[in-house]
Amino acid sequence: MFDSLPNDATGILDWSWAQFDPYFKDLTNRSLTKNEEALFLQDWTQVSELVSEVGSRLSVACDQNTADTVAKERFNQYLENIYPKTEETVQQLKEKLLRLNVTIPGFEIPMMKMRTEADLFREENLPLFVNEEKLCKQYDEIIGDQTVDWEGEETTIAQLRPVFQNPDRSKREEAWKMGMNRQLQDREKLNDLWKRLLALRLKTSSNAGHGNYIDFRWKELLRFDYTPVDCKQFHSAIEQVIVPAAQHLCDERRKKLEISSLRPWDMDVDPLGRGPLVPYTNMAELQSTCERIFQNVDLQLGSYFHIMLDEQLLDLENRKNKSPGGYCTGFPAAKRPFILMNAVGVHDDVQTLLHESGHAFHRFES
Repeated sequence: MFDSLPNDATGILDWSWAQFDPYFKDLTNRSLTKNEEALFLQDWTQVSELVSEVGSRLSVACDQNTADTVAKERFNQYLENIYPKTEETVQQLKEKLLRLNVTIPGFEIPMMKMRTEADLFREENLPLFVNEEKLCKQYDEIIGDQTVDWEGEETTIAQLRPVFQNPDRSKREEAWKMGMNRQLQDREKLNDLWKRLLALRLKTSSNAGHGNYIDFRWKELLRFDYTPVDCKQFHSAIEQVIVPAAQHLCDERRKKLEISSLRPWDMDVDPLGRGPLVPYTNMAELQSTCERIFQNVDLQLGSYFHIMLDEQLLDLENRKNKSPGGYCTGFPAAKRPFILMNAVGVHDDVQTLLHESGHAFHRFES
């Protein structure tokens, strides 16, 4: 029956749980012996990747336009109706495989991850995870809606970034303060979101038998090779070694700018008085130049990036009502990555696209 499943999720974004359920029921009811793990895992992977891709595509649609109420409703329907039932069923499948107590060659690390996930699972946490995801989307809506009137044009906060490279210090200060004052208008909303997220996460960790969120989250992220104590030691090393070096660099910048005190709007301007870099003038140039970079580094990487261009797997330009930041996500059934970012015409945009493309190439390879 798994042969009837599509190769990607583009045509099943509105499937109900009733349409996924028969495939999961087949897996939960299937007799499983020590010689049948490979086909079991293969079928499980196939349907799970489709469910995951549905969620990923619906989430990306919300991020591309945080004001799109239809996209929001479709994603919420997935969160409320598909996600919890999938997680419950997948937990049964994990327990089923783990009870078999088999060693699958080359599958030791995935099995270790599976044991950790199964141990951490609590049914009562599923609605909390749903609410957490909804709160995160609310944050994106708030940030995506933030604009100012800069020189007679509606401008997002991110689109002010090129002004911070302007040699005119008063202009930089004006832009920085305008952006910050706009963000402060949403201070109460954002503080309320933070409090609600904190309460949810503390409840989630408590339900799973952890006294604090850090220990719970560490397991949830499947971090086996280092501990929170290791991170604290690393933080201490940064404080002792890197912070003084950064302070020295800031003082050098202050001297070159010939100012008495370095301010936030002084951190992006060239301290030698040179004009700002203009690495590209439009999204087509950013894409074509990065493709040329990858072609020169490695033909396979260039080919992967060309696929992303050809299949429109990039959403790069900043605009109002777009989720902030940048990321590479995946459409696992289609075996494709997707990059979303907020380019505004500065050098960091090039670095961001090169960085996220690294994640994309890893997804292609895996």
